Amino acid sequence: MTDEQVVGYERRGPVAVVTMNRPEYGNAQNSKMTYALDAAFTRAVDDDEVKVVVLAGSGRHFSGGHDIGTPGRDIDQTFDRKAVIHWDHVGKRGVDSRFARESEVYLGMCRRWREIPKPMIAMVQGACIAGGLMLAWSCDFIVASDDAFFSDPVVRMGIPGVEYFAHPWVMNPRAAKEFLYTGDRVDAQRARELGMVNHVVPRQDLETTVIGIAERISAMPRLGLALAKKAVNQAEDLMGMRSGMDSVFGLHHAAHAHNAEVGPDPLAGLDARDMAKPNAKTPGQD
Repeated sequence: MTDEQVVGYERRGPVAVVTMNRPEYGNAQNSKMTYALDAAFTRAVDDDEVKVVVLAGSGRHFSGGHDIGTPGRDIDQTFDRKAVIHWDHVGKRGVDSRFARESEVYLGMCRRWREIPKPMIAMVQGACIAGGLMLAWSCDFIVASDDAFFSDPVVRMGIPGVEYFAHPWVMNPRAAKEFLYTGDRVDAQRARELGMVNHVVPRQDLETTVIGIAERISAMPRLGLALAKKAVNQAEDLMGMRSGMDSVFGLHHAAHAHNAEVGPDPLAGLDARDMAKPNAKTPGQD
Protein backbone atom coordinates (compact mmCIF):
# COMPACT_ATOMS: atom_id res chain seq x y z
CA MET A 1 0.00 0.00 0.00
CA THR A 2 1.11 3.55 -0.68
CA ASP A 3 0.65 6.46 1.72
CA GLU A 4 -2.37 7.56 -0.31
CA GLN A 5 -4.16 4.23 0.09
CA VAL A 6 -6.35 4.54 3.16
CA VAL A 7 -7.72 1.02 2.58
CA GLY A 8 -5.80 -2.04 1.45
CA TYR A 9 -7.16 -5.09 -0.39
CA GLU A 10 -5.60 -8.56 -0.51
CA ARG A 11 -6.90 -11.87 -1.82
CA ARG A 12 -5.85 -14.96 0.12
CA GLY A 13 -7.44 -17.78 -1.81
CA PRO A 14 -11.18 -17.60 -1.07
CA VAL A 15 -10.70 -14.84 1.54
CA ALA A 16 -10.54 -11.10 0.84
CA VAL A 17 -8.79 -9.09 3.54
CA VAL A 18 -9.82 -5.42 3.60
CA THR A 19 -7.54 -3.34 5.80
CA MET A 20 -8.03 0.19 7.10
CA ASN A 21 -4.74 2.02 6.67
CA ARG A 22 -4.51 5.17 8.77
CA PRO A 23 -2.50 3.71 11.66
CA GLU A 24 -0.94 7.05 12.59
CA TYR A 25 -4.45 8.23 13.51
CA GLY A 26 -5.75 5.00 15.02
CA ASN A 27 -7.51 4.27 11.71
CA ALA A 28 -9.88 7.17 12.27
CA GLN A 29 -12.66 6.95 9.69
CA ASN A 30 -12.97 9.93 7.37
CA SER A 31 -15.15 10.00 4.27
CA LYS A 32 -12.24 9.05 2.03
CA MET A 33 -11.82 5.86 4.05
CA THR A 34 -15.57 5.21 4.06
CA TYR A 35 -15.81 5.22 0.27
CA ALA A 36 -12.57 3.27 -0.09
CA LEU A 37 -14.02 0.60 2.20
CA ASP A 38 -17.18 0.53 0.11
CA ALA A 39 -15.17 0.08 -3.08
CA ALA A 40 -13.15 -2.74 -1.52
CA PHE A 41 -16.27 -4.54 -0.28
CA THR A 42 -17.88 -4.18 -3.70
CA ARG A 43 -14.75 -5.63 -5.30
CA ALA A 44 -14.96 -8.64 -2.96
CA VAL A 45 -18.66 -9.19 -3.70
CA ASP A 46 -18.05 -9.00 -7.45
CA ASP A 47 -15.19 -11.54 -7.30
CA ASP A 48 -16.72 -15.01 -7.64
CA GLU A 49 -13.57 -16.54 -6.13
CA VAL A 50 -14.07 -14.69 -2.84
CA LYS A 51 -16.26 -16.51 -0.31
CA VAL A 52 -15.51 -14.55 2.89
CA VAL A 53 -14.46 -10.96 3.65
CA VAL A 54 -12.27 -10.01 6.62
CA LEU A 55 -12.20 -6.41 7.88
CA ALA A 56 -8.96 -5.45 9.63
CA GLY A 57 -7.11 -2.37 10.86
CA SER A 58 -3.40 -1.78 10.39
CA GLY A 59 -1.18 -0.89 13.33
CA ARG A 60 -1.93 -1.05 17.05
CA HIS A 61 -5.66 -0.42 16.84
CA PHE A 62 -8.64 -1.61 14.81
CA SER A 63 -10.33 1.81 14.81
CA GLY A 64 -10.45 4.79 17.12
CA GLY A 65 -13.72 5.94 15.56
CA HIS A 66 -14.89 8.73 13.29
CA ASP A 67 -12.37 11.38 12.31
CA ILE A 68 -13.19 14.46 14.38
CA GLY A 69 -9.87 16.23 14.15
CA THR A 70 -7.03 14.73 12.11
CA PRO A 71 -5.38 16.64 9.24
CA GLY A 72 -7.31 14.35 6.88
CA ARG A 73 -10.75 15.25 8.17
CA ASP A 74 -12.89 15.81 5.08
CA ILE A 75 -16.31 16.65 6.46
CA ASP A 76 -16.70 19.55 3.98
CA GLN A 77 -15.88 17.56 0.85
CA THR A 78 -18.30 16.07 -1.65
CA PHE A 79 -18.18 12.38 -2.54
CA ASP A 80 -20.35 10.37 -4.90
CA ARG A 81 -23.12 9.03 -2.68
CA LYS A 82 -23.72 5.26 -2.61
CA ALA A 83 -25.88 4.39 0.38
CA VAL A 84 -28.91 6.67 0.23
CA ILE A 85 -30.56 9.05 -2.24
CA HIS A 86 -30.19 12.43 -0.59
CA TRP A 87 -28.84 15.85 -1.44
CA ASP A 88 -25.19 16.71 -0.97
CA HIS A 89 -24.48 18.03 2.52
CA VAL A 90 -21.78 20.43 1.34
CA GLY A 91 -22.91 24.04 1.33
CA LYS A 92 -25.88 23.33 3.60
CA ARG A 93 -26.27 24.44 7.21
CA GLY A 94 -27.36 22.87 10.47
CA VAL A 95 -29.52 19.76 10.41
CA ASP A 96 -29.93 20.17 6.66
CA SER A 97 -26.22 19.33 6.33
CA ARG A 98 -25.61 16.97 9.27
CA PHE A 99 -28.63 14.75 8.65
CA ALA A 100 -27.79 14.41 4.95
CA ARG A 101 -24.16 13.54 5.59
CA GLU A 102 -24.67 11.12 8.47
CA SER A 103 -27.57 9.38 6.73
CA GLU A 104 -25.10 8.54 3.97
CA VAL A 105 -21.62 8.02 5.42
CA TYR A 106 -22.56 6.58 8.82
CA LEU A 107 -25.97 4.93 9.15
CA GLY A 108 -26.52 4.32 5.44
CA MET A 109 -23.12 2.83 4.74
CA CYS A 110 -23.21 0.51 7.76
CA ARG A 111 -26.64 -0.76 6.74
CA ARG A 112 -25.39 -1.27 3.19
CA TRP A 113 -22.39 -3.26 4.44
CA ARG A 114 -24.51 -5.33 6.80
CA GLU A 115 -26.40 -6.61 3.74
CA ILE A 116 -23.28 -7.73 1.84
CA PRO A 117 -24.25 -11.28 0.77
CA LYS A 118 -20.93 -12.81 1.76
CA PRO A 119 -19.84 -13.53 5.36
CA MET A 120 -17.93 -10.67 6.98
CA ILE A 121 -15.55 -11.13 9.92
CA ALA A 122 -14.16 -8.21 11.94
CA MET A 123 -10.59 -8.88 13.11
CA VAL A 124 -10.19 -6.54 16.08
CA GLN A 125 -7.07 -5.63 18.00
CA GLY A 126 -6.49 -2.71 20.36
CA ALA A 127 -9.10 0.03 20.31
CA CYS A 128 -12.56 -0.34 18.83
CA ILE A 129 -14.22 2.91 19.83
CA ALA A 130 -17.50 4.63 18.83
CA GLY A 131 -17.42 4.70 15.02
CA GLY A 132 -15.10 1.69 15.18
CA LEU A 133 -17.92 -0.23 16.82
CA MET A 134 -20.13 0.55 13.84
CA LEU A 135 -17.58 -0.96 11.47
CA ALA A 136 -17.21 -4.11 13.56
CA TRP A 137 -20.96 -4.42 14.15
CA SER A 138 -21.61 -4.21 10.40
CA CYS A 139 -19.75 -7.51 10.12
CA ASP A 140 -21.36 -10.86 10.91
CA PHE A 141 -19.15 -11.57 13.85
CA ILE A 142 -16.05 -10.40 15.68
CA VAL A 143 -12.82 -12.17 16.57
CA ALA A 144 -10.77 -10.09 18.99
CA SER A 145 -7.26 -10.23 20.37
CA ASP A 146 -6.84 -10.37 24.12
CA ASP A 147 -5.68 -6.74 24.16
CA ALA A 148 -8.79 -5.43 22.36
CA PHE A 149 -11.21 -3.06 24.07
CA PHE A 150 -14.55 -1.54 23.14
CA SER A 151 -16.19 1.76 24.08
CA ASP A 152 -18.90 4.19 23.03
CA PRO A 153 -18.15 7.40 24.96
CA VAL A 154 -20.32 9.82 22.95
CA VAL A 155 -22.79 10.34 25.82
CA ARG A 156 -20.08 12.73 27.06
CA MET A 157 -21.13 14.92 24.14
CA GLY A 158 -24.77 14.64 25.20
CA ILE A 159 -25.39 12.23 22.31
CA PRO A 160 -27.21 8.93 23.04
CA GLY A 161 -24.83 6.66 21.12
CA VAL A 162 -23.28 6.24 17.70
CA GLU A 163 -25.39 6.48 14.55
CA TYR A 164 -25.52 2.74 13.86
CA PHE A 165 -27.23 2.06 17.18
CA ALA A 166 -26.92 -1.72 17.51
CA HIS A 167 -26.12 -1.73 21.23
CA PRO A 168 -29.27 -3.48 22.56
CA TRP A 169 -28.94 -6.21 19.92
CA VAL A 170 -25.22 -6.96 20.09
CA MET A 171 -25.37 -7.12 23.90
CA ASN A 172 -28.28 -7.25 26.32
CA PRO A 173 -30.19 -4.01 27.07
CA ARG A 174 -28.96 -3.67 30.65
CA ALA A 175 -25.36 -4.09 29.54
CA ALA A 176 -25.98 -1.58 26.73
CA LYS A 177 -27.20 0.98 29.25
CA GLU A 178 -24.13 0.58 31.45
CA PHE A 179 -21.89 0.67 28.37
CA LEU A 180 -23.45 4.00 27.32
CA TYR A 181 -23.97 5.58 30.77
CA THR A 182 -20.34 5.12 31.84
CA GLY A 183 -18.51 5.31 28.52
CA ASP A 184 -16.07 2.86 30.08
CA ARG A 185 -13.90 0.51 28.13
CA VAL A 186 -15.03 -3.13 27.96
CA ASP A 187 -12.21 -5.60 27.47
CA ALA A 188 -12.38 -8.40 24.96
CA GLN A 189 -13.22 -11.11 27.46
CA ARG A 190 -16.12 -9.13 28.92
CA ALA A 191 -17.33 -8.34 25.39
CA ARG A 192 -17.34 -12.07 24.70
CA GLU A 193 -19.34 -12.73 27.87
CA LEU A 194 -21.91 -10.20 26.66
CA GLY A 195 -22.18 -11.91 23.27
CA MET A 196 -20.66 -9.05 21.28
CA VAL A 197 -17.46 -10.95 20.47
CA ASN A 198 -17.30 -14.56 19.26
CA HIS A 199 -13.71 -15.47 20.04
CA VAL A 200 -10.82 -13.98 22.04
CA VAL A 201 -7.32 -15.11 21.17
CA PRO A 202 -3.75 -13.99 21.92
CA ARG A 203 -2.68 -11.06 19.79
CA GLN A 204 -0.04 -13.12 17.98
CA ASP A 205 -2.69 -15.69 17.00
CA LEU A 206 -5.37 -13.27 15.82
CA GLU A 207 -4.68 -13.30 12.09
CA THR A 208 -4.12 -17.04 11.76
CA THR A 209 -7.28 -17.73 13.79
CA VAL A 210 -9.43 -15.43 11.66
CA ILE A 211 -8.09 -16.73 8.37
CA GLY A 212 -8.61 -20.29 9.58
CA ILE A 213 -12.26 -19.59 10.43
CA ALA A 214 -12.75 -17.82 7.11
CA GLU A 215 -11.31 -20.78 5.21
CA ARG A 216 -13.65 -23.19 7.03
CA ILE A 217 -16.62 -21.02 6.15
CA SER A 218 -15.41 -20.91 2.54
CA ALA A 219 -16.10 -24.63 2.23
CA MET A 220 -19.84 -23.91 2.43
CA PRO A 221 -21.90 -23.15 -0.71
CA ARG A 222 -22.08 -19.43 -1.51
CA LEU A 223 -25.86 -19.28 -1.83
CA GLY A 224 -26.38 -21.17 1.41
CA LEU A 225 -24.16 -18.67 3.24
CA ALA A 226 -25.97 -15.72 1.69
CA LEU A 227 -29.38 -17.09 2.63
CA ALA A 228 -28.29 -17.95 6.18
CA LYS A 229 -26.97 -14.42 6.62
CA LYS A 230 -30.19 -12.89 5.33
CA ALA A 231 -32.25 -15.16 7.59
CA VAL A 232 -30.45 -13.96 10.73
CA ASN A 233 -30.49 -10.32 9.61
CA GLN A 234 -34.23 -10.51 8.96
CA ALA A 235 -34.78 -12.06 12.39
CA GLU A 236 -32.84 -9.19 14.01
CA ASP A 237 -34.92 -6.65 12.12
CA LEU A 238 -38.13 -8.38 13.20
CA MET A 239 -36.85 -7.95 16.76
CA GLY A 240 -36.79 -4.20 16.09
CA MET A 241 -33.21 -3.53 15.11
CA ARG A 242 -33.87 -1.47 11.98
CA SER A 243 -36.79 0.53 13.35
CA GLY A 244 -34.93 1.02 16.63
CA MET A 245 -31.97 2.49 14.77
CA ASP A 246 -34.28 4.83 12.88
CA SER A 247 -35.75 6.17 16.11
CA VAL A 248 -32.36 6.63 17.78
CA PHE A 249 -30.93 8.32 14.69
CA GLY A 250 -33.51 11.07 15.23
CA LEU A 251 -32.48 11.37 18.90
CA HIS A 252 -28.84 11.50 17.81
CA HIS A 253 -29.57 14.49 15.59
CA ALA A 254 -31.71 16.16 18.23
CA ALA A 255 -28.61 16.02 20.44
CA HIS A 256 -26.38 17.50 17.71
CA ALA A 257 -28.90 20.30 17.16
CA HIS A 258 -29.16 21.00 20.90
CA ASN A 259 -25.38 21.18 21.20
CA ALA A 260 -25.19 23.61 18.29
CA GLU A 261 -27.97 25.76 19.78
CA VAL A 262 -26.69 26.06 23.34
CA GLY A 263 -22.96 25.42 22.92
CA PRO A 264 -20.04 26.08 20.60
CA ASP A 265 -20.68 23.29 18.07
CA PRO A 266 -22.65 20.05 17.43
CA LEU A 267 -20.03 18.05 19.39
CA ALA A 268 -20.51 20.09 22.58
CA GLY A 269 -17.10 21.67 22.16
CA LEU A 270 -15.29 18.39 22.69
CA ASP A 271 -12.45 17.23 20.49
CA ALA A 272 -10.65 13.91 20.17
CA ARG A 273 -8.36 14.56 23.12
CA ASP A 274 -11.26 15.54 25.36
CA MET A 275 -13.01 12.29 24.51
CA ALA A 276 -9.87 10.29 25.25
CA LYS A 277 -9.05 11.79 28.66
CA PRO A 278 -11.34 9.63 30.85
CA ASN A 279 -9.67 6.51 29.43
CA ALA A 280 -5.98 7.26 29.33
CA LYS A 281 -5.18 4.46 26.89
CA THR A 282 -7.89 5.44 24.42
CA PRO A 283 -6.41 6.71 21.11
CA GLY A 284 -7.16 10.22 19.96
CA GLN A 285 -10.37 9.67 18.05
CA ASP A 286 -14.00 9.45 19.13
